[in-house]
Amino acid sequence: MSVSARIGSGFGWKFGAILSLWLLSFAGYSQADTGASQSAHDVVRAATEQVMVVVKEAHGYADEDPERYYQAVDEILGPVIDYRGFARSVMGPYASGDRYRSLDEAGRNQLRDQLQRFTAIMRTGLVATYSKGLLAFSGSRIEVVDPAPQESENTRVSVRQLIYSEESQPYVLMYQMGLNKEKQWKLRNIIIESVNLGEIYRNQFQAAARKYDGDLDLVIENWSAAEADS
Repeated sequence: MSVSARIGSGFGWKFGAILSLWLLSFAGYSQADTGASQSAHDVVRAATEQVMVVVKEAHGYADEDPERYYQAVDEILGPVIDYRGFARSVMGPYASGDRYRSLDEAGRNQLRDQLQRFTAIMRTGLVATYSKGLLAFSGSRIEVVDPAPQESENTRVSVRQLIYSEESQPYVLMYQMGLNKEKQWKLRNIIIESVNLGEIYRNQFQAAARKYDGDLDLVIENWSAAEADS
């Protein structure tokens, strides 16, 4: 079965559900006490074990009080997802170091403000759009594939996760993780069934930049994470 057939036409509800599982698989997990010995695979595996508790609790109130659900999700994702790095990657050459260095002080201040605003918009949009899809995977069996021996010394690794549902084959997710200066693993990007989420958003951003003749303020003002579903 093709990727588009399994995920759905475009990026439909099932993509949202898988992305929700990605977002919330890190919910409630803190690396504060784990130390440098904790691997990226350990982080994903431990967080995944906790996510099903979140799913079970959400069933009791998400329909009646979705804002409470979204707020709870937003509060627990910040420490484990590198939203700023993800947003900067989506902006691509418009937020590159070369472009930043080419600007005068006023231009640099503007770019910093644009990146800050875009980061906040992406964060809000992702959480609000996809959190509700998580409930679709209640009761699913989830496995994290063990790492290769040579990955233990890397500061950037990809963690492979399998999600079993009603389909004959599991969904395959690749978490792209990076070790920050505090020796904590941060989620930088995800690939769902060979679909690179970062590339999808980056292409969307560049298309919007062309539409608005390079006016990043207009791109950001008109941005919606929900456009990735179209």
